[in-house]
Amino acid sequence: MAHFDPNAKPFSKKWLNDRLAIETLERVLSTEYWIPKNINFLWAMGMVLAATFGLLVLSGIFLLMYYIPDTKQAFDSVNYTIMSQVGFGWLWRHIHAVAASVVFLIIYIHMFTGIYYGSYKRGREMIWISGMLLFVAFSAEAFAGYVLPWGQMSYWAGMVITNLFEGFSQDFLGGILHFPGLVEWIRGDYVPGQAFVGRFFMLHVFLLPLIIIGLIVLHFGALRIPHVNNQDGEEIDFEAEAEKWKAGKRKEAKVIPFKPVFLSKDVFVMGIYFIFFFYLVFYHFEFAMDPVNFDPADPLKTPPHIYPEWYFLWSYEILRAFDKDPGLIWFGFAQVIFFLLPFLDRSPNVAPASRRGPFKYWFWLLLIDMIALTILGKLPPVGIFTILGKVAAYVFIALWFALPFITKMEKPVGGK
Repeated sequence: MAHFDPNAKPFSKKWLNDRLAIETLERVLSTEYWIPKNINFLWAMGMVLAATFGLLVLSGIFLLMYYIPDTKQAFDSVNYTIMSQVGFGWLWRHIHAVAASVVFLIIYIHMFTGIYYGSYKRGREMIWISGMLLFVAFSAEAFAGYVLPWGQMSYWAGMVITNLFEGFSQDFLGGILHFPGLVEWIRGDYVPGQAFVGRFFMLHVFLLPLIIIGLIVLHFGALRIPHVNNQDGEEIDFEAEAEKWKAGKRKEAKVIPFKPVFLSKDVFVMGIYFIFFFYLVFYHFEFAMDPVNFDPADPLKTPPHIYPEWYFLWSYEILRAFDKDPGLIWFGFAQVIFFLLPFLDRSPNVAPASRRGPFKYWFWLLLIDMIALTILGKLPPVGIFTILGKVAAYVFIALWFALPFITKMEKPVGGK
């Protein structure tokens, strides 16, 4: 039975520690959670992501006070009430819009950092998989939020994306799991309307944020056992190196405690990031707000060129590079293939891509190709843009099919 100090004052540090094990939690999660010394600022992206998600939640709460989830009032509640009638409403909307866009830039940097340094290997598979689940959850959250202003692009993006579910159910699965009326069930009607807005409002403000919080806990929990990777891919005996640090041999130790040493570096990187972030909020917020979405939703007027936000453009370009059924297949392929990266990479090496032979070229080709897909996804599918889109989509698919072969032939590399 646990020992409780009868003389401890209620709600004092000692009293709380006896009941909540605060000191144990602090030791396990921070002061004795060890981080390799040989890492760079890119390892701070996880904390930057967490801070940006916090901004999204905070700004979302303020917007929620005035937003009306009604097809007749949603547009005005966002573009008139919040932007013109509420004190600093414009600021909270700018923060929310910029954070919703920038968070994906940080996610992609975080993701490609993991790929470059092989941080999905050697027992870290669940770190990668939980991170990709977070990417999916953030994508769903972003789409649900995009619907809520109920502008032209909100309506038509909702129409196009929900139609994909019917395509997957009826064509991709060959009717095996076909659910008649699936799109109408999701929308709550034959076309996006009041039920559609209400459902996506619930997803955006309640269900998906809960899922994201749970996945963040899982992601950080998955980091605790194998520990984070380092920029040399060196296998570190964390227990032995931690003992050096605690014994005062701080120069010799290859690790540092998360709190306060690494956390102070995180805070510095976040300070630089927030300068950039609020510069966008005050001076270049328009990049996060599509001009077409400042027109009220009109079911009778289709925009000449429907496209998603920039962070979805690469997979959208893969979808439209093919005919309907092949497009759905390869679009689905693009959504799940990153989950399989730890199992498709057959090399035992955990090292930067620059020291991994052909994998180096695979990495840079993938990055350049996804940037090309993103650019082409914003352009109308006409003329040379159509041809380039098909080429970029084929390159993306070919790279993933080639990955197991080029990594299986990879020669072992040293730790340094």
